[in-house]
Formats: sequence, structure tokens, C-alpha cells
Amino acid sequence: MIRQVELVELVKSYDPNSNEDALNRAYVFSMKAHGSQKRASGDPYFLHPLEVAGILTDYRLDTSTIITALLHDTIEDTLATQEEVEGLFGDEIGALVDGVTKLTRIEMQSDHAKQAENFRKLLLAMSEDIRVLLVKLADRLHNMRTLHFIKKEDKRRRIAMETMEIYAPLAERIGMQEMKNELEDLAFAQINPEARDSIVARLDFLRKEGSDLIVRIEKELKKTLEDGGLKDVMINGREKLPYSIWRKMQHKDVSFEQLSDIMAFRIIVPDVNDIYKALGVLHDAYRVVPGRFKDYISTPKPNGYRSLHTGVLGPEQHRIEIQLRTGDMHEIAENGVAAHWTYKQGKERTEGRQYRWIRELLDILEHATGPEDFLEHTKMEMFQDQVFCFTPNGDLINMTHGATAVDFAYAVHSEVGDRCVGAKINGRIMPLRTVLTNGDQVEILTSKAQTPSPTWERFVVTGKARARIRRFIHSKEREQYLQLGRAILQRAFREEGYEFTDKALKGVLKVFQQDTPDDLTAQIGAGHVGARDVVEAVFPAIKKKKKSKKGTPLSKAKGKKSKGGSDTAIPIRGLIPGMAVHYAGCCHPLPGDRIVGIISTGKGVTIHTIDCDKLESFVDEPDRWLDVSWQQESELPDIHVGRIHLTVTNEPGVLGTLSMVIGKSDGNISNLKITNRSSEFYDLLIDIEVHDVKHLADIIAALRATPSINAVERAKG
Repeated sequence: MIRQVELVELVKSYDPNSNEDALNRAYVFSMKAHGSQKRASGDPYFLHPLEVAGILTDYRLDTSTIITALLHDTIEDTLATQEEVEGLFGDEIGALVDGVTKLTRIEMQSDHAKQAENFRKLLLAMSEDIRVLLVKLADRLHNMRTLHFIKKEDKRRRIAMETMEIYAPLAERIGMQEMKNELEDLAFAQINPEARDSIVARLDFLRKEGSDLIVRIEKELKKTLEDGGLKDVMINGREKLPYSIWRKMQHKDVSFEQLSDIMAFRIIVPDVNDIYKALGVLHDAYRVVPGRFKDYISTPKPNGYRSLHTGVLGPEQHRIEIQLRTGDMHEIAENGVAAHWTYKQGKERTEGRQYRWIRELLDILEHATGPEDFLEHTKMEMFQDQVFCFTPNGDLINMTHGATAVDFAYAVHSEVGDRCVGAKINGRIMPLRTVLTNGDQVEILTSKAQTPSPTWERFVVTGKARARIRRFIHSKEREQYLQLGRAILQRAFREEGYEFTDKALKGVLKVFQQDTPDDLTAQIGAGHVGARDVVEAVFPAIKKKKKSKKGTPLSKAKGKKSKGGSDTAIPIRGLIPGMAVHYAGCCHPLPGDRIVGIISTGKGVTIHTIDCDKLESFVDEPDRWLDVSWQQESELPDIHVGRIHLTVTNEPGVLGTLSMVIGKSDGNISNLKITNRSSEFYDLLIDIEVHDVKHLADIIAALRATPSINAVERAKG
């Protein structure tokens, strides 16, 4: 255990102007506050905040951060209060301690929603002052070093998973590579101990086989560089960590024996010019491994990391990775944000909002629909590798690996993403779902009339884009559910001879555990609450009526008028397909068809044609049936999908003829599937974008008049 005097001397060794009195008072306050508390290891609890402070002194952090480390558990685990800490140590330290208290202790939460909410609070705290995150990471690092003392295996595994999913990526994002590596390796030992033990055993065997191999390679590399005119060079060789090796094995789907670059060498030179000179010397002396060169000097990583990476078949024909950097670059690569810290030089301080990636996470926070959505999107944002693309003006935008043009649009600005209608990639018009590669120049085309499309969520990969799109979908879904739910309620009230009003719903909100009439109406539209249940709750005197035996819901539906439906039919006017209304894939209903709606829990209403075979399965659930009708023709959406089944002659050019006939009839093939083939005939299923049932009937008539098409009919199922 570090003694009080030793801790103070450590801080003063790199910060002579540190507040010695405050450090001493914090040491004594924390020790007394924790008193006789013990950790799982049996050690005094005070040892933990002391070790956290010790870890942070290795990064030469300021007095306030060290004091925060000493006090970070006092408010949550002792009788000490926030007011007491602020009174003794000031508002700055009080705010820092508050940012690292129980509210942000994700590891103590078993409930996923609580974990997500607390991660949100941690992000908000570190966005104000990045030192909150530095203390939190040191806290987690010491907890991981002592994790083996926890007896419950499931708890150890849960903490390790949180470390791998949240803390290690956060450490990487602020450039603290060594801390990130140790966190990952400690977590890996708990999550997959067999794999780690196997890799460690193989590394031990290789060390015994070539005990001085790294030393020999270091010497030859140094001699090669000296012969090339580079004298003042430092070389440090090391094996890759077990988790890094395992991840590469998984990514490349290869065995340990097939990996040939488990050794990495850092070459540190005086200045940037020497880096590129050293690169030339090495590439001249050794064969280059294709695809292994990366220049993070001209395009640094978002966390400020700068270095030159290359892979060569080096000394003794060993495939090795080489990282070239200056001393300043090396310090930033190892210590990240801590390398930038200033000690009482004027009033400078490092705030989280200075980091672009934290600003992006805050933007996700603003647009996420809930804590769990936020946790999902931020994990997505933190885990990805980088792709560097350019705007037409030459501005560099770093994207996550696999990002599309839509992701790029949202990275430029949220409004640009919402309004994007197309993209020019390297001067060519390309689909919005196009995956970007390093060096692409991307120009986003926008329109004021455009809104985010629900289909974008299927292919975007960045958390910011997905959060914004999902927020739009959720808001639109609620609007649609409100519109649909109100129509359903009006019909249900009318059937019982009552007039529907919002006032009628207020008295039954508690019965259905809703806060407002709109909330209850939206739940009805989404299919979570039955409209008849609401009517009976509002008017308890109504006895449940048994359905008439004169006809089933299906027979009644078939008795509707062919065009607009009955007088009580609910028009599906303005309801966006895919949100509150879904068109059944079994029968592909089109405007002009007689239709019926089936309420599905959590999905709203699914529209079927009246003769759809699937309706038979809902005969015993009359409450799920809904009388619906198409809107007026002038208000119809432009595109609906109809499905046809064809039998065509197996001869050259028949598919060309088929598509020409459909195209001339103003139809557009959206999907085609061959369901059966023989030497003479092919059976096809074709989805065609049409306006209504008459449009589809015209296309079918044109196809029937084509000689090479033997049979055409509208597909049902």
C-alpha cells in the first residue's frame, strides 16, 4: 500500500505546484470514511481508491484528478455526502467526484435498462470534464486486476463483458492504448479462459524455441537503419497480447499456426522526416507484405493517434509488423488524452466536449429514443474501425468501417442526413446504400421534401445515423398509431351508440396503465389494447355481447361493398406502409381490391384481400378484425406491389420480351423468382410495382397476349 507521504511525493515529482495540503486531507478523509470496510479480497477497502490514485499518477495527472481518485467511492459507499466533499475540497472536485459516483457505476447494475441509463449519465459527466472518464477507467482497471477474488462466476463474467463492450473501447477512443490492452486481456481471461490459456501456452512454447528471437530481430533492424544513415533510433519489440492474437484468428478465420505476424516492433525516431526515411530504408531491405501499410500521420485516428504502420518479411524471413513514430507520437499513442494534460498553466483544462467523438455520442444521446437504444448505438459507434472519406471541398470525414453514403450524410450534419436523396461518389451517381472505401470523395444530394426512409435503418452502420433514423420512425409510428387508434375507437364507440371523446378516456387511464388519452389511443392503434375493452371500461354497464351467429367475421367481410367498404369502414388514408399499416405478403392487396384489416400486437394493422386463404386462421378471433377501405384515388400512394405467377416457354429472349411488355405497360419489376424449370417451360413469380388492381389487370392482359407466355395469373400466397 502506498503511504501518504509517498503519494504526495509522487505527485510533486511531476507537478511541483501541486496542492500538498489538499492531497493530505483527501488521503485522511478517504481512509477515515471507508474505515473498516473490506473488499472481496479481504484487503481494507481504502486500498482500492489508493491504487486508483496510484494508477493515475503513472499518467502524471493533476492534483484534482488524484484527489478525485481518493474520494471517488466515499459518497456511494460511506456516510460522506456530496455537500461535505464540496465544502472540504471545493466545487471542482465535488463535481468530479459526483461524476464517478454510484450513478455511473455500471458494473453494479444487473438490469440492462439501468446499465444503459447509467452509461448515459457517465457520458454526460465525461462530456463536461474528461477527467471523470480517466478516474472511471483507472477504477475499472484496478477492479479488473482484482476480479478473481469475486467468487460468483456469473458476476465475474458480467463485469468482464461490460469491460470489453464499454470501458476498453472508451480507453481506445481517448488514446490510452496500454490501458485498453490490459483491460481487454483481463476481460478475455474471464470471458474465454480456455482460448486465452491455449494462446498463452503456444506463446510460451515459441519463446522457449527461440528465446532470443525478438532481441535478434531488434539488433538486425537497428543495424539496417544505421547502415541507411539513421543513428538516433530506439527499437522495442514485443509479442502481441493473447486477446489481440485471438481476435485476429477470429477475423481472418485462421489457426494460431497460420498467423505469421504475432510480433510487433516500434521504431522511435527524432522527427517526422526520419519516419519516412526509415520507411524507405526498411522497404528497400525487406519484402513488403501487401495491404499492411497504413499512414496515420497524414490522417490521424480520431483519438489523436499518429504513427506509420507497415508489414515486412523481416530478419530471418519472419513476418513482422513495424510501427514508426516520433517520441511525442509515442507518448500520445501510449497515454492518449493524459499526454496532453497541463498542470495549472493558466486556466487551461481538458474538457470532454473538445473531442469530436464525444460530441457525436452526445448527438446520439439527443436523438436516441431511450437509454437502451443509446447504449446499442454508442457500442456500435465505439467498436468500428475507421474509413477516411472527403467532401467535395476536401474536408476529411472519418467514418466507421462499412459506412454507407447515408452514414456519411449524417456525419456531415444531421439535417444533411435527413434530407439526402442521392450521392455522388468519386463523381458518379451511386445508390445511398453504397459502402464507402478509404479515399472516396462523397457529395450528398439533398431535397427539402425528403425525410428519413425506414429502409435506411437496414444498411446504416453508424450509431448517429441509426439513432436519428430510428427517432424519426418512432415519432412517425406514434403519429400513425394515434390516427389509426382514434379511428378504431370512434368506430367502437359508435357501434355501442356513444360518441367518442378524449374526456371519456381520462377516467380509465389507470386501468390500462397509461398517462394520457393519446398514450392510450396509440396503444390501441398498435394493437396492444383492445378498443372494445376500453369501451367496456368507460361504460361498465355494457355487458359483453356474444358475436352474432348469423355469420363469421370472414363471411361478413365478404359481404362488404366492393369499392369503399361499409359506412363504418376505416380509411387507411395517409398511413405510411411499414409503420401502422402493413400490406400482407401472402396476398399483396392493391387499391381496388376488397380488403380487411387484422390487428397484430405491436404492429398495427395488416391489410389482406378479402379472399386471402390466411384469413381462415383468424376466424376465431373476431376482436382482431377491422373493417377498412382504400382512400380516394387522387390520394393514393404512387407505388404498390402486385405479384403474378407465369409459365413461359424455355426459349432465348423470353425474359427480355417479358420485361419489355411489363415496361411498356408502365410497370416495374421489383423481384423475380424461378419456382420451377424444365426443358420446355419455366414457372416464375414476379413482383411488379403498380398503381392499383386495374393497372395490374392491364399488365396481365398484355402478358396473356404475348405468344411465348403460356399462362398468367395473379398470385395468392
